[in-house]
Amino acid sequence: MRLEDLRKDAVIRGILPDRTVTVVDVRWFGDSVVELTYKDNTGRLGSELLYRDREALLEEAAAGRPWSFNGDGELLRLVSEARRIRLAHLFDPHLAVHTSDVDPLPHQITAVYGEMLPRQPLRFLLADDPGAGKTIMTGLLIKELIARGDLARCLIVCPGNLAEQWQDELDRRFHLPFEILTNDRLEAARTGNAFAEMPLLIARLDKLSRNEDVQAKLKVSEWDLVVCDEAHKMSASFFGGEVKYTKRYHLGELLSRITRHFLLLTATPHNGKEEDFQLFMALLDGDRFEGRFRDGVHTADISDLMRRLVKEDLLKFDGTPLFPERRAYSVNYTLSDSEARLYEEVTHYVREEFNRAERIGNENRRGTVGFALTSLQRRLASSPEAIYQSLRRRKERLEKRLQEEELLKRGAAINNGARIWTEEDLDDLEDAPEQEIEAAEDAVIDQATAALTIAELRAEIDLLRKLETLAREVRASGKDCKLEQLSSLLQNNSAMFDASGLRRKLVLFTEHRDTLNYLVSRIRSLIGRDEAVVSICGGMGREERKRIQELFTQDKDTLVLVATDAAGEGINLQRAHLMVNYDLPWNPNRLEQRFGRIHRIGQTEVCHLWNLVAHETREGEVFKRLFEKLEEERAALGGRVFDVLGKVSFDNRPLRDLLVEAIRYGDQPDVKARLHQVVDQALDRDSLMRLLEDHALAHDSMDVRKVMAIREEMERIEARRLQPHFIAAFFRGAFSLLGGKMYEREPKRWEITHVPAAIRSRDRLIGTGIPVLPRYERICFEKERIHVAGKPLAAFVCPGHPLLDSVIDLILERHRDLLKRGAVLIDPADASTQARVLAYVEHSVCDARLDQSGSRRTVSRQMQFVEMRGEETYNAGPAPYLDYRPATEAELAVVNPALDDLLHGMDVESRVVSYAVQHLVPAHFNAVRAEKERRVDKITAAVKDRLTKEINFWDHRALELAAQEAAGKVNAALNSAKARERADNLTARLQQRLAELADERKLAPMPPVVFGGALIVPQGLLDTLQGIQGTAAPAFAADTRTSELAAMRAVMAYETRLGFEPADGSPPKGGEGGGPGGPGTGKLRFIEVKGRAAGADTVIVTKNEILTPLNKPEDFILAIAEVTDGMAANLRYVRQPFRKEPDFGVTCVMYSIAELLSAGIVENIGQIT
Repeated sequence: MRLEDLRKDAVIRGILPDRTVTVVDVRWFGDSVVELTYKDNTGRLGSELLYRDREALLEEAAAGRPWSFNGDGELLRLVSEARRIRLAHLFDPHLAVHTSDVDPLPHQITAVYGEMLPRQPLRFLLADDPGAGKTIMTGLLIKELIARGDLARCLIVCPGNLAEQWQDELDRRFHLPFEILTNDRLEAARTGNAFAEMPLLIARLDKLSRNEDVQAKLKVSEWDLVVCDEAHKMSASFFGGEVKYTKRYHLGELLSRITRHFLLLTATPHNGKEEDFQLFMALLDGDRFEGRFRDGVHTADISDLMRRLVKEDLLKFDGTPLFPERRAYSVNYTLSDSEARLYEEVTHYVREEFNRAERIGNENRRGTVGFALTSLQRRLASSPEAIYQSLRRRKERLEKRLQEEELLKRGAAINNGARIWTEEDLDDLEDAPEQEIEAAEDAVIDQATAALTIAELRAEIDLLRKLETLAREVRASGKDCKLEQLSSLLQNNSAMFDASGLRRKLVLFTEHRDTLNYLVSRIRSLIGRDEAVVSICGGMGREERKRIQELFTQDKDTLVLVATDAAGEGINLQRAHLMVNYDLPWNPNRLEQRFGRIHRIGQTEVCHLWNLVAHETREGEVFKRLFEKLEEERAALGGRVFDVLGKVSFDNRPLRDLLVEAIRYGDQPDVKARLHQVVDQALDRDSLMRLLEDHALAHDSMDVRKVMAIREEMERIEARRLQPHFIAAFFRGAFSLLGGKMYEREPKRWEITHVPAAIRSRDRLIGTGIPVLPRYERICFEKERIHVAGKPLAAFVCPGHPLLDSVIDLILERHRDLLKRGAVLIDPADASTQARVLAYVEHSVCDARLDQSGSRRTVSRQMQFVEMRGEETYNAGPAPYLDYRPATEAELAVVNPALDDLLHGMDVESRVVSYAVQHLVPAHFNAVRAEKERRVDKITAAVKDRLTKEINFWDHRALELAAQEAAGKVNAALNSAKARERADNLTARLQQRLAELADERKLAPMPPVVFGGALIVPQGLLDTLQGIQGTAAPAFAADTRTSELAAMRAVMAYETRLGFEPADGSPPKGGEGGGPGGPGTGKLRFIEVKGRAAGADTVIVTKNEILTPLNKPEDFILAIAEVTDGMAANLRYVRQPFRKEPDFGVTCVMYSIAELLSAGIVENIGQIT
């Protein structure tokens, strides 16, 4: 093709690989070079220079010109479905729900689809109560963003003890292959920066916050989404008029800068101080929360930045409360004489060592010794076994130290060989995995000592020998009052047994592994069966922990789980509703976390918790008082008191400090009385009510009406979901076309024996996760069929799986041009004689911001199918081409000569674009604009208000300081120049942010693109063209719009009589059936109506009409009515009429009415008047 032949609107091959382009403009430079401006088949403009040497490659696509309708009809249907599945989120708004192993609850649906997904970019605080399923909500968000092409790189930052839980949950439920950042991975990075090499990453909070080298690498990385779990740990605070920033807060600031979407997760966002809370919220938007909050000056509406629901407000889809009641009991016991003597001797030792530690000049060493002594005291309260083993190990380690010191120094001052723990180290240890905490406690207990000389060390060892001997005697005596109390509880409390007298499952928590082993042995002896008792502790591997959890959950003979706090780290134990705290944690958060293991989503029984308390010990007296007060307030305030237990402050001190004070000074009556007073004040009703009010910060509500509306919308979406049936039908057809081999081995489970090399090669080009395998032992499309007893585990093929993605990409690459050429399709269910044109339209809305490629950022996109019949143009439903079959060669022979007459000279593209511009685009644009402008206007007002007030403050401060400086009063910390600079910087920030918000608000609809089409020939017209006369049976003639309307009137009258509210949900041609709602049930009924002539024995059902009921089999009804003289009679309802989806090539099925009636569940209604 010569360059001179290039002209506007010509369709050319040879410019882009494997596709045609449409010429927009041709500009000559001399006589041998042209600048060609073109539009590809997605509507995207491009331009390039063409020289004479390109002429040989150019070709006008005459045979495949747009709208020639001479393509392969079967291939057109396949590539159309590939395009639709590629944009699956546009047709299945809850795609992540339908392709993940979750059954989301109402509050989870509203969080993801109502609060987070519509916000672009997302800066959000999700602050629902513990147990609400924030991991599930985050997983759904990640999958939806991936499906929309808005997420390729995601970083999750969490406390170390939650990292494995996040990885397991995201993999098991969402098939997201997140990696955990480890030291080995950091050192082995090929590029030197592991963050750049791992697109889906989980990192420990303390690893990022405390390692500057790691932060330097993090700083140069970019992320699409960063999620921070337990985000309240990144808080800062005002102290003495100054902001006290922590390393974790600075990490939060860094993370906020390097990501587009930023999500904070916490159940405790507010510590009761508004100024600290606003510092925390500044991580999401520094401009809206600039400077220190000044009451009466600053206001803050945070409703668009956070969502908070408390447990008591969470409902199931049936409107009942999600969480059952919680009850806690104190079980007091008295130590035996020998136990009491051991307690007093060890406590005296701990108290004296505390006093000696006070003399140490090094504050960090003093804190380390204190940590060792409190750990020893807690083991004393745990069991004779735990204190004996701890004393023995401490004595042996100090003896070894003594030998080393005597050899090296001969009487000089000793070197403390224990690691020195700073206050920040101890804070980080709270969030470490249990095995790390246990290892740290063991090391510190064994080594940390307040002894400063060898003589003092020798004296301490002598004392430890005596204590060890005493502990050994108690252990050997077999007298353990705490264990006896537990035994009595297990054998005599009626709650331990069900109505049949069978023992219920029980979770038993201890803090120490020595006690755990001791309890397992004793409880097995008590119950009489070893298999009845299992245990979980921090030293177990992940797979072993999963195995034990599964055993406890599923095996009816496994009755008791003894666990350390490792079971409080990501293990769900709602199979039990009984719990005993054998050891009481000194951190109330741990207490709340333990209770949350059984009191969580899925629990249906009232949860009971027993706390064992040695009420005569010093720390036991504090616990006794605390639990008595807690029970007193629970009677008034209900189970909500457990929600704020971890937030209670005891005279602005943690519970640990109160217990240490009791141990050291609890024998003094005035100290004991004051401690009781502190507990009473901390847990009085007013204090708890204030905590509960803070707990309900930015409180959202979810009433029954709202839940019912969510449920109704979910059912509508579920009825037209793509997974599993549409996906399965497409994949089987496309995979076979590409040369793949798959065989059904079990119902709806296939073995793939051969994946063609082309598919595997494509994955290497486009894949980012797990690779496509050469073969698969099993695949499935329904998540319920992944696990089948006795059969191989199946790979779940859904959007996002590399095998499906590679198949889609290959089909689109090879056959994309076919969309624009079009093909002839036959509508076998239409008896009319007028041809239609089906067109595929895509349109989008962009704002003025630019993405990384320099293009305007797309805010919203829609893909729709439009049909034109004569002068009528209408929306044709979600996938009308599936209901039409490809024309045969014989049928094309009679249709092709009549093409021009059938189209009546219609300019297909111009007419579709005109319809879209006038109807589709305005509706889309106005919906997006209304919501976007509302949100941007709110942010703009908040930013302008906050920054303007800060600018005015610093302007005024600069004037004040200047006046003081003129009077000779110089402020060393702040001068007028710095204050003025601060005001100027804030002014520049305000202008920049307002410009960014203006770009975000500046929306524009993009021109619609017509990227595909087909000529639809009704069966009646085809019969006419073929010269078939008089063969159409009355049954077929009755299956017209008129008879359908008569049948529909009868169905709607009957549904109204039943008390339903029927609505016609059918488009003018094709699409889904109506969805009348059920009275009192809160559920929808989907009814497909078929009108047939009296005596007809068949009914035609299209592919869409078959697949929709397969998505909602329990809620679908096929209504068949005989129609005579425009009146419906003999109405019959058939439930579950279809059992299996048709192959992809099937467009509609002619069923025998008798077979449908025999296969389904039939309700004979008769005539409706």
